Amino acid sequence: MGDVLLQCSGIGAIAASLIHGVIGETKVFARAQIEPKRLRTLLRLVWQAGTVAWIGGGVLLLLVPWMQSDHARHAIIVTLACVYGFAACANAWATRGRHFGWMIFAGVTALAIAGY
Repeated sequence: MGDVLLQCSGIGAIAASLIHGVIGETKVFARAQIEPKRLRTLLRLVWQAGTVAWIGGGVLLLLVPWMQSDHARHAIIVTLACVYGFAACANAWATRGRHFGWMIFAGVTALAIAGY
């Protein structure tokens, strides 16, 4: 059962990450007035770097059930639970709980911990 929870956590992480990337491009940066243009490009790339990193974490959570090393398995789960947990807390704080992203990342965190 723990493996299924980890895989659900990975799928949730990937879905949340893709939503993060799309919302960033279509809602945030479509309206943002950032000057100079190089700074705007830098901020977009940093935003999408987070998206790519969260997708990578989701892939790792999907693959954890097939890992032979218990040490690697535990290290990945603990690390990503901290990463997604921080993302959930930061999102909830920054948006005062009005954005659904914190709930998704909190769910990803809970599933990863439950699958531990």
